[in-house]
Amino acid sequence: MKNTQNDNENQVESDESEQGEEIEVDEEALPSRAAAVHEQIRQEGEKELERDALALLFSAIAAGLSMGASLMAKGIFQVNLHDVPGGFLLENLGYTFGFIIVIMARQQLFTENTVTAVLPVMHKPSGGNFLLLMRLWGLVLGGNLIGTALAALAFNHMPIFDDAVRDAFVNISQKVMENSPGEMFANAVVSGWIIATMVWMFPSAGAAKIWVIVLMTWLVALGDLAHIVVGSVEIFYLVFNGDLPWQQFIWPFALPTLAGNIIGGTFIFALISHAQIRNDMSNKAKAKAAAEAKRQQKKLAENQPD
Repeated sequence: MKNTQNDNENQVESDESEQGEEIEVDEEALPSRAAAVHEQIRQEGEKELERDALALLFSAIAAGLSMGASLMAKGIFQVNLHDVPGGFLLENLGYTFGFIIVIMARQQLFTENTVTAVLPVMHKPSGGNFLLLMRLWGLVLGGNLIGTALAALAFNHMPIFDDAVRDAFVNISQKVMENSPGEMFANAVVSGWIIATMVWMFPSAGAAKIWVIVLMTWLVALGDLAHIVVGSVEIFYLVFNGDLPWQQFIWPFALPTLAGNIIGGTFIFALISHAQIRNDMSNKAKAKAAAEAKRQQKKLAENQPD
């Protein structure tokens, strides 16, 4: 009885749920391939919004821990590729490791949800759907930060890495803090947009999904763009190492980066993408209604006596 009540509380409001139908993702039944992709991502978003809170939290913590792999790989590559031609490119390839683990393992990453979970809210912007989105974002972001803090703590205090790799971790992390709050925000907007683009490509990627992850997140690394989750591992490392006070994690890093990621992934990419599909779906609905009205008129004309 209690589980049924919780399921009802977490149910996303949509036209399909009110009519007892499923979201249509068949390209032939929709006005465009883009519309089919949109509806598939919206379906995924509804599932995420309705998930159990503890499941979301633990998955998000696991994702934060997994993101430690990005700093670990990048630091190891930096030490061992120092004098290698093209070492910069290979070093930044290490940034992709955490994303590969998190996304392929279906763990909860905050910036993915700035697109996936937003589409159901844009489709039906009700108060209930907005609260479900805030619940999801809060749980996932909180879990991600717990996981990244645990990863940074382990890197600092466990005898895993030699001094050269630890110094590389410090250098990588300090480079992030060279940005002003405005630069953090601007970099994060672009980063959020790229991650949103990556999520939008997944339904069409098929077996090439891992290459989409590598190429898009490698681009984020090459551009030195700010990401709230990966960057948290780096900044937490400096905090636990004693090189940075706690308050500087909040500002100038976390708040501008978080705002930029949300704006880049939600208010720019998701909003524009949803707007074009909304217009397609609206035109389809109008055409369907006109065809139905024409059929009704024809039926009435046939039934009228001579």
